[in-house]
Amino acid sequence: MAHRKLYLWSFFRRFLCSCRAVSALALVPGFCEGLVGQEAGAGLPRQDKDFTLSLDVQLVPLNVTVLDRKGSFVPGLTKESFQVFENGQRQDIQLFNTEDVPLTIGLVVDSSGSMRDRRSEVNSAALAFVEASKPEDEMFVVNFNEKVQLGLPPDQLFSNNVAMLREALLRLVVRGQTSLYDALWMALEHLKKGQHDKKALVILSDGGDNASTHNFRETLTAAQRSQATIYSVGIYEPGSEDRDPKSLKELSRATGGEAVFPQSIDEVEAICKHFARTIRTQYTLGYSPSNTAKDGSYRALRVVASAPSSNRLTVRTKEGYYALKAGTP
Repeated sequence: MAHRKLYLWSFFRRFLCSCRAVSALALVPGFCEGLVGQEAGAGLPRQDKDFTLSLDVQLVPLNVTVLDRKGSFVPGLTKESFQVFENGQRQDIQLFNTEDVPLTIGLVVDSSGSMRDRRSEVNSAALAFVEASKPEDEMFVVNFNEKVQLGLPPDQLFSNNVAMLREALLRLVVRGQTSLYDALWMALEHLKKGQHDKKALVILSDGGDNASTHNFRETLTAAQRSQATIYSVGIYEPGSEDRDPKSLKELSRATGGEAVFPQSIDEVEAICKHFARTIRTQYTLGYSPSNTAKDGSYRALRVVASAPSSNRLTVRTKEGYYALKAGTP
């Protein structure tokens, strides 16, 4: 769940206008009219210019992929095409957007010994994803074996430069054991430093883990608390003892992403390009929960979509979220 304390000025100029949350105007009748068109603090006495009024705004944003029977993206849907349910209760959709917005994206790449014979193809696939992204996107790389490290230089949090990201992918030597869950923790924390609201992680790994300090359940919960949508490419040889497709499937499904397991290493690049297209063709929905209790509980989500031209649509979005807990900043 997105939880932000927004200054009133920023709230009206950005949240209300762009998200069309018109109902929130009832909170301060007549007051916003005096703000629109003015600079923040204009017309206030000198001693009051540092005063700001903040509102506690709760919005649950959902990145939604809608597919037809053939697995093709369904365009042209409207707000009225969707229904959102939280713990079985229908919610009022307040945000609807079909724009292709910039993203913060992390590439989480396995550099353990089990990937030695496939790492060059993995790097090529990751770069294909980078090239299919937009210049406005901000990206980073997390490399991992038994060590976990960011691929970009310490003074470079994000980049959209292909050459720099290529160098980031090569920074860690391919060897050793696998700390996938620790790598995901680092990536989820790093996503918080990004400036874009829409966030995604792309994992290229066999899914196995034999060296992390975090376990799978802890990692899954961290992913569910984040705004990240996780896409996974499971890369392993048939019968490999290192593989763990179940963990990749569960992480992706819980966050509204997708996990794909290619039959051949040659398919990985096409899968990464497919992920890049999928991320760019999503609907964004948002609602303020009817259950306003700040109890920290997990709340299950279900989204239904309909279209006159299709009898059955598949909707992919996150399965749930953790509500804000009272006293949490």
